[in-house]
Amino acid sequence: MRVAMYYNNKDIRLEEMPTPQVGPGEVLLKSLACGICGSDVMEWYRIHKAPLVLGHEATGEIVETGGDVKRFKKGDRVFVSHHVPCNTCYYCLNGNHTVCDTLRSTNFDPGGFAEYVRVPEINVDRGVFILPDNMSLEDGTLIEPLACVVRGQRLARIEPGQTVVVIGSGISGLLHILLARASGAGKIIATDISGYRMNMAGKLGADSVISAHDDLPSHLLKLNDNRLADRVIATAGAVPALETALKSVDRGGTVLFFAPGGPDVELHVPFNDFWRDGITLMPTYGAAPLDIDVAIELISSGRVPVQDMITHRLGLADTARGFELVTDAKESVKVIIEPHK
Repeated sequence: MRVAMYYNNKDIRLEEMPTPQVGPGEVLLKSLACGICGSDVMEWYRIHKAPLVLGHEATGEIVETGGDVKRFKKGDRVFVSHHVPCNTCYYCLNGNHTVCDTLRSTNFDPGGFAEYVRVPEINVDRGVFILPDNMSLEDGTLIEPLACVVRGQRLARIEPGQTVVVIGSGISGLLHILLARASGAGKIIATDISGYRMNMAGKLGADSVISAHDDLPSHLLKLNDNRLADRVIATAGAVPALETALKSVDRGGTVLFFAPGGPDVELHVPFNDFWRDGITLMPTYGAAPLDIDVAIELISSGRVPVQDMITHRLGLADTARGFELVTDAKESVKVIIEPHK
């Protein structure tokens, strides 16, 4: 079968490798659509594992099932989650599925930028989801990133009437805007350095969009009755973005750190000010199966319309171009690879 083999962000090669063979509890997925995630192009994060086949936002059709598989059949249209929790450890039992050791070690074989994917038994058990009839395979590639957003906003307690600031209007930021709007946020204010993405943020529901080069806190005070934001969501990991997030949150508010920084990023926090003002700093990573269920319902019901976020659809041979589009982050939002085209 054909795969897109990742060596680095500028070196992705179309190669051949054997089609995986499935075991008794496994399924073989015909990968029909797979989104390029922002984490796929974090070269410092990926390069030490190269060469490898990436792609974890995969949808497709089951073409073979092992003899012990009862819940799924050939022809099922599915979304497949690459990381799945054990559901029995201390962390899972306390609702912290994304820090589970099992979740951090599971994956499928190989990644979704391949014509076929072997889904291991544990993923079949708790990481394969039937797509609703009204959901396209393309829309299904947004399930995993939306599930991560669902978890983040659930933990940060995004509620009706709040003023929400989203720093960074890439794919994650735009999904945060859409979900905050669906959740009844009072005001949504977005930022970015890209005029293209600022325009997208306005189209998808931000009430105000401010250049990341401007003084966000001063704009906030003018837009929000002389108050800062109840919730600030940082979807960019650059230090200036993180520092802006700290300066933009109101007393009693929460800063949600949604994106990682580079390997050496350190952030200075004005501890005494935050202690006195009751400000919460909260990181979030990944999604639990419950969040995936919620994301599927949000997309299939139309409450979070994701169709307009898909800007590029490329065949497997053009995966390198897809990585270039995502890395440049100029005039693309969601780039999808369709391995059989």
